[in-house]
Amino acid sequence: MTTKLNILFVVNGALLTSLTLSRLMFIPSLFSLCEIIGFLINFILLINAFLPRQSFISPNLKDQKFLERYLTLTPEEYQLRMMVNLVQTYQANEQRLDDVSQSLTYAAYVTLTIAFVIMLHTLAAYFLPVLQSSQLSL
Repeated sequence: MTTKLNILFVVNGALLTSLTLSRLMFIPSLFSLCEIIGFLINFILLINAFLPRQSFISPNLKDQKFLERYLTLTPEEYQLRMMVNLVQTYQANEQRLDDVSQSLTYAAYVTLTIAFVIMLHTLAAYFLPVLQSSQLSL
């Protein structure tokens, strides 16, 4: 997941740099608005995936009640209880990882959409006379 996150950050930085260098972002149009909104959504998704998540740990050995409750169990009950704790811990951590993975998947789709809009914007700037005249005035 870290590799995917890094790749998406680099690709978005490259797309933003290419838009800035080509000055297409500064031409007021629907394309520019879509690109800006796309970058905003994308960086929000990437930062959401980048923020650290607290892992779920069970059992909490600092809890005095835990010690009192588990020390009275028979070995079989203790093993059974530990298995239940292990399953619950796994499920809680899996949900957190799924959230990060889902954010990265959405960010990848948004990045693809931004690249497509940039391509359309570039084609429109070169082939539509209205955009060419506004670009010449810059």
